[in-house]
Order: sequence, then C-alpha cells, then structure tokens
Amino acid sequence: MNEPAGRHVLVVEDDPISGEILEQCLSAFGYRVTCVNDGRAAIEKIRSGKFRLVISDWEMPELDGIGLCKSIRERRNGDYIYTILLTSRSGTSNIVQGLDSGADDFITKPFNQDELHVRLRVAERILALEGRDLLIFSLAKLADSRDPETGGHLERIRQYSRLLAEQLSHSDKYADVVDGDFVQMIYLTSPLHDIGKVGIPDGILKKPGPLTPDEFDVMKTHTSIGGETLDAVAQRHSTAGFLNMARNIAWSHHERYDGSGYPRGLSGNDIPLSARIVCLADVYDALTSRRVYKEAFCHETSREIILNGSGTHFDPDVVKAFLQQEAAFVDTCKLLQTSEASLLSEVTEIAEC
Repeated sequence: MNEPAGRHVLVVEDDPISGEILEQCLSAFGYRVTCVNDGRAAIEKIRSGKFRLVISDWEMPELDGIGLCKSIRERRNGDYIYTILLTSRSGTSNIVQGLDSGADDFITKPFNQDELHVRLRVAERILALEGRDLLIFSLAKLADSRDPETGGHLERIRQYSRLLAEQLSHSDKYADVVDGDFVQMIYLTSPLHDIGKVGIPDGILKKPGPLTPDEFDVMKTHTSIGGETLDAVAQRHSTAGFLNMARNIAWSHHERYDGSGYPRGLSGNDIPLSARIVCLADVYDALTSRRVYKEAFCHETSREIILNGSGTHFDPDVVKAFLQQEAAFVDTCKLLQTSEASLLSEVTEIAEC
C-alpha cells in the first residue's frame, strides 16, 4: 500500500538536541523522519522527490529557513511541498516575512507536542486534498479524451448531481447521509462515471449509429471496467475515501431501481446512493442532448420519461428531488449547452481562419 502524502517528514535543524527531540516526537506520532542540519542539504533531499512535508528551523548557517522556503517555492517541477517553520521569533513582521517567503505554517519554540501533532495532521489533509483533486481531474480528462461526446456532458452531469444531492440533504430521510461533504464529493467524482469507456474499442465507442446487440454487450462492460479499475486504486489508497464513491458511481450508474440494470442487477437501496443520483443525472442529460443517433428532447418530454421510470428505472426519492429542483435543471441545461455551443462556434471560426 502506498504511503499517504506527508507521512515522511524532512526535519531541518542545525541544533542536534532540538533535532533529536523533533525526531522522537514525530516517530512517536507514526511518521518516518529524515534529519539534516542545514538548508542546502535539505534542498538535495527534496530533489529526491520523497518529501512532501518539511519542518525547518528558521535560523541556520549557510541557508536559513527563509532561504529554504524561497528555494522550495522556486522549484518548477515536482509535487507541492508543505513547509513549517520552527522559530522562537514572534510578532506580525516575522509572520509576514515567513509567509512571504513561502512557509505554510509556524511552530514556536519550545513547541507543544499536541500542537505539533495537530498542525501535522492539518498539513496531511491539505496535501491529500491536492492529490485528490489532481487525480480526479486527470481521470476525468482521460475519460473525456475517449468519449465521442463533448466535455460539456461531464460538466452538466456534475451540476445535475450536485443539485439532486443538495435537495436530498434537506430531507429527513437523508439528512444523516447526505451532508456538505457528500454534496462536494459527488460534484467532484460524478465526471468519472464513464471512466471505463477507456477500455471500449473505438469501433464501438465512436460508432455513428445504433449498436448491434453484441456491440451493446461490449459497451455495457464499461461499468465493470471502471468499477474494477477504481476499486483496485481504492484498495491501494485506503485513506482516499473519494475513490470509494467514484468506484460506486462508475460500477453502478446503469443499475436500475427494479433490478433490471447492469452489470450486477442490483436493486433498491443495494445500489449506492451516489450511483442512484448519477443515474438520473446521466439519463436526463442524454435525453436533453443531441446525439449522433437522435435529436435532443425538450425538458417536458424528458421530465415525462423520468416520471414514468420512477420506481423502475429510478429511485423515487431521487425523482422527487429532481422535481423539486426542476427549474434549476432547466436553467443549468440551457446555460451549459449555450456556453458549449458558443465555445464550439469560436473553435470552428479559429480553425477556418
């Protein structure tokens, strides 16, 4: 299993006693620790790419903590390095100087062990968030690069999914399940619903017309490909909870509430809530968007199809949330499709120049 970002700490301290105390504390907290005694040695260690979290003394010979922070921020390659300055200095001017140099946080000497631990956990959360957003963005762009539809589909899906989740968060039934974190997470991960299409042959994925039954059977495997791929990643990164939601969505967004969907024939609440939400969002966008094999349906026709599918195709609670957010769906659809058409027109004009 991969080591989470920030679990290997580089300590930069020219005083041997202070360095040893820090190393003992960090080791007791479960961190791996590497110690160096000056800023220049720290730069060489950082170039190895093994460190995302640095605790540095402010005052050191050769290259001090301020100089080290500046050098770290001047790096053009590699991941973000979270830097904590350890100092006996205080006052606004010193804080401004430290932050201006690129430091992320301060710990005052002599430090309190509990405070140190809390600040390190904050650093880990920040580094984990950066890694999460980069991974989601990269995976979504990978899916987008293979899908013949435009990237506007992914943006509409995430907006529709967020509207549905926000509405469910106001109901007594889902108040303990759908909170602000859930809403933000489904907004971030819903664009990964079709990540498994990277494994579908171009001849099927980009076919300009209806698929044969055999071709459709191959197309349906994108759910299993996506779910199994994200599950493998989630197993290796057990602390990245967002991967669990992404996996559930990819695997189950074509399941139907009555059990007639695919790939596993799940029904009712056995289908993860995130997937039940994205299922409706995905179908609504498919209905209201033009495809190579069909024209776009109007909202009223799409609404009728969704209502008729309540309890069979869709979770009735999600359908109810859709009706409560109906006006917002219409506005979002018009706004994003108009923006997409405008962008496409601009690109076409540039290409023709």
